[in-house]
Amino acid sequence: MRLCLVTSKPTDAVQYGFLPAAARLGLDVVLVTDQPAAYGGQSVACDVWDFRALVDCVATLAPDAVFTNSDHLQAQTALAAAYLDLPGKDWRSCLRAKNKALMRRRLAQAGTEQVTAAIVPGPPPSSYPVVLKPLDGVASEDVVLVHDGAELEQHCAGLLPRHGRLLAEQYLPGTLRTMETIGDGHGTWVLGGFRTALSPPPYFIEESLTWDPLPSYSHQLQCLDDLGVGFGACHTEFAPGGLIEVNDRLIGDRCEFLLSAALGADLFELVLRVHLGERLPAPVPPVPPVQATASYIYAERRGVLVSAPDAGLVDSGVPGVTVSYWPFAVPGSRIEIANSNRDYLGVLTAFGPSADAVSRAVSAARAQCEWVIRP
Repeated sequence: MRLCLVTSKPTDAVQYGFLPAAARLGLDVVLVTDQPAAYGGQSVACDVWDFRALVDCVATLAPDAVFTNSDHLQAQTALAAAYLDLPGKDWRSCLRAKNKALMRRRLAQAGTEQVTAAIVPGPPPSSYPVVLKPLDGVASEDVVLVHDGAELEQHCAGLLPRHGRLLAEQYLPGTLRTMETIGDGHGTWVLGGFRTALSPPPYFIEESLTWDPLPSYSHQLQCLDDLGVGFGACHTEFAPGGLIEVNDRLIGDRCEFLLSAALGADLFELVLRVHLGERLPAPVPPVPPVQATASYIYAERRGVLVSAPDAGLVDSGVPGVTVSYWPFAVPGSRIEIANSNRDYLGVLTAFGPSADAVSRAVSAARAQCEWVIRP
């Protein structure tokens, strides 16, 4: 069977997750990308950002599945799959997930949530504080908490030239959480979720994610249903007051690998199988009593990264806990500050039998590792 995997720049999820999973499934993989030089001979060059070019390209390849894990390419890939009558996401739900104004409007029309939001440029917000963000941004990039009209004008002056349109939406305080799901078009597995610790305002850098499933995700599942989201992987972020964003992919920043290891399930294979038209196994597997954490190391000043730990297992000295380090930047990298997840230098992931053991293991691992940035 042939899989067209649609991608742009290389990512860990594709390189170390989906490509090995496709090999285990015995699939003939064709990488369809606008950056063929980054992938070598197994790729086909295509302007994957243009759905017309993508449809034309994959139609000549006669695939059994068309799939992407990219935030930016979901709608185009969904249209290509629909054109070929292959399993895939609803392109309209992909647009609603990516365009946060469409998401807010749809949930308001359904009566599920009433989170106020204003498109910038346009009429100003009716009240403050608001979170100013790119209309279709990712990774907390250029997301900032704004307290009044003067701050809004100041931040818009810098952000509008880069993004064209922004969204100023009601600030939802409280604990940020995630819900991780996989659907096959007939039913949805809720895998559980993480509790997210954020950097101090006004920015929203994710400092750590700790496995902490809620007893119920009924409201969040209703929101996804109203948005039309129900196929493939989905990573949903929410606060007590409502959804923050919906990402039509597996959770990222190495949490997808942590989640697979902690649950003892090959999530990459599961996602590919549903895109090949398979049903999810029944019943939904119970969430195991595991504790897991991803602890991010991020730069707080500009400069050159001159030293950092090597990738691999870290001996924390805590029995029963597996700790790994994965770099996002290597020595010699020039570090610029974006006040977002783009500032990550690396991540320590750990899973084990208890929250206390995992917490001690991560603290011990951080204490023995060193990251040095010089001007």
